[in-house]
Amino acid sequence: MLKGNGFKGILMSGMVAALVFAAACGNGGAGTNNGNNKGGSEPAATEGAKLSGDVKIDGSSTVFPLTEAAAEEFNKEHPDVRVPVGVSGTGGGFKQFCAGEIAIADASRPIKDEEAATCKAAGIEYTDLSVAYDGLSVVVSKDNDFVDHLTVEELNKIFTTGSTVSTWKDVRPEWPAEKIVMFSPGADSGTYDYFNEAILEKAGIRNDKQISFSEDDNTLVQGVSGSKGGIGYFGFAYFEENQDKLKLVPIDSGKGAIAPSHETIKDGTYAPLSRPLFIYINKKELERPEVDAFAKYYINNIGPLADEVGYIALPDEQYATEAAKLQ
Repeated sequence: MLKGNGFKGILMSGMVAALVFAAACGNGGAGTNNGNNKGGSEPAATEGAKLSGDVKIDGSSTVFPLTEAAAEEFNKEHPDVRVPVGVSGTGGGFKQFCAGEIAIADASRPIKDEEAATCKAAGIEYTDLSVAYDGLSVVVSKDNDFVDHLTVEELNKIFTTGSTVSTWKDVRPEWPAEKIVMFSPGADSGTYDYFNEAILEKAGIRNDKQISFSEDDNTLVQGVSGSKGGIGYFGFAYFEENQDKLKLVPIDSGKGAIAPSHETIKDGTYAPLSRPLFIYINKKELERPEVDAFAKYYINNIGPLADEVGYIALPDEQYATEAAKLQ
């Protein structure tokens, strides 16, 4: 048995070791607290925590390629999070969003007043983020060798409610009497709404035997490319994907015919069909770690992804502004 000073020495050494160990645990290692763990009562958030669950998204077929790309890249880092992305159209997405059925709505136009009122009545608050630019593109069949451009007035003449235009000759006398076959996004589409507002001044799109509607842009691509007299409109990315079988039509809004391109969409000279794209996020859903992580990943990475999938990125400073909405 140890007595006197020998026992006291061992006791003191043990106490010192215990204090050093406690200090190291309290600090979490040198420089890791950074003031986040006030008073040491709560552990700092663990970075890289494993996430799981679902982040349900639906809405615009135009925004779909952007969101799908973000979901795929996010999944590489968080393979246990499911991010299903639907394409029911902007209006269809908002219906689900305001019913609390999805966490995020893709939108190719801002939310309408009546949609916002529906969300409010359901107690759903949201954050909206601008994510990229798009140029709504008018296309004809690759076999069409006479349409070199169209004016806004001519687009009106073709697509507006009550139009009696049947052939291309009805649009311009020098063009052939080839039957026009029209393809348009459906009424639930934000692209439909934007075209109706920007080109037709809300007069409405004709609905007769010469026009077909679909919420699926790929269906519109197939329709136009398979019809010699075909004409349709959809997002620029879908044209770029299918430019081997479609012909892009420059649009003259009064300042000369201008075709959509990354440059003309970004600088706004492709008017009036350049537009921003959005996602809307349910604030309550942001309390779920997987939704919060995906939303932040989306806005912090969508710029480079936008360029990859045929859209036009916002300026860096605007992405910083959008990201700040999630803080």
